[in-house]
Amino acid sequence: MKKIIKNIFIFFLLLLVAGIIFIAWANYSIRKDSAPFVSYKIAEVPETKTALLLGTGKTLSNGLPNTYFYNRIQAAIDLYKSGKIKYIIVSGDNSTKDYNEPEDMQLALMQYGIPKDHIFMDHAGFRTLDSVVRAKDIFGQTKLVIISQKFHNERAVFLARKNGMEAFGYNANDVNKYAGFKTNMREYLAKAKVYWDLLFGVEPKFGGEKILIP
Repeated sequence: MKKIIKNIFIFFLLLLVAGIIFIAWANYSIRKDSAPFVSYKIAEVPETKTALLLGTGKTLSNGLPNTYFYNRIQAAIDLYKSGKIKYIIVSGDNSTKDYNEPEDMQLALMQYGIPKDHIFMDHAGFRTLDSVVRAKDIFGQTKLVIISQKFHNERAVFLARKNGMEAFGYNANDVNKYAGFKTNMREYLAKAKVYWDLLFGVEPKFGGEKILIP
């Protein structure tokens, strides 16, 4: 009996080690492959008709403003006003009546002078995969600039390119390491899950009618 328990323990220990190695490899691989295509500098971002602004909540669970949200909005404004992009797809979660990431992003962008008819809302961006693939399948974009923080852009650009898109990332300012600790920890697992999604051909949760961007 002791031998069986020992063997089970060894098996699960090896499984744990293998999992850690896979997560580390997946993170390294995605960062390495996406590195040439993501930047903090507008001058390094190619001129592209459309940008994809990835959503996050406007406020935190404690009611305080979410720095990730406002930094992404600022990055989108800077990119638009530079003339590098003409249109912005705001893609995020709208799973409940009182939570609407795309609408919050649209309103914030309009407050800074971006015309409403230059902003397209995708209410079914429940995951990064959904947002990226829907930008191609629903909005017809095969080339775009993705706007989010660097850690997020690495994954989004990688996914977009694996789905046949010419994608680049413009990095919004990050938050301090303490405030973003949980988010960064989740990102390690999210990058590993990218390979699972690619292996099993995971598709967006919702489809829909095509939306034409001029």
